[in-house]
Amino acid sequence: MTKLDATFWSQRYQENNTGWDIGYPSTPLKEFIDQLNDKDISILIPGAGNAYEAGYLLKKGFKNVHVVDLAQEPLDRFKASYPKMPSNQLIRGDFFDHSGQYDLVFEQTFFCAIDPESRPNYASKMKDLLAPNGQLVGVMFNFPLTENGPPFGGSEAEYRSTLEKYLTIDKLEACHNSIKPRAGSELFLIARNTAHSS
Repeated sequence: MTKLDATFWSQRYQENNTGWDIGYPSTPLKEFIDQLNDKDISILIPGAGNAYEAGYLLKKGFKNVHVVDLAQEPLDRFKASYPKMPSNQLIRGDFFDHSGQYDLVFEQTFFCAIDPESRPNYASKMKDLLAPNGQLVGVMFNFPLTENGPPFGGSEAEYRSTLEKYLTIDKLEACHNSIKPRAGSELFLIARNTAHSS
């Protein structure tokens, strides 16, 4: 299996080999964002890539938005497009090394892009990063697990068994508003960190 490190991802961006990149905010996440009223919440987008959702959040008036990616190239592109974004909120680094507390974490083709062996660590890390009652909201691919990734795929049963050890799943169901090429192959997830709540 190819090592999914910073060099791997940088090369993908340098070669414009980014088949997962749809060029605009994912419809399910965009419509979720449109329902948010509190512009002060802290938001993290790990494995953000070109971070279209982050750009949409900024345009909607959200300021406490942080993006993390292993590759520098998409962060530089984002900064060029959104020069007012504070540089300390554009973080080149490994999600698993990141620290902080967030009210909301967006998941967009990130879980499916990490080595399947790291998935239990993803779930525990999400619990650490989410504030009490913080939410993980995202779009998860729904197709059989493969070694030919990324993306590596996954199923509702796998997502539940991985995440429910650490988070409370409020919603995990077929996306009704996927973009046409992904219709039928996406699940919409809302999970909460209830571990610290009274």
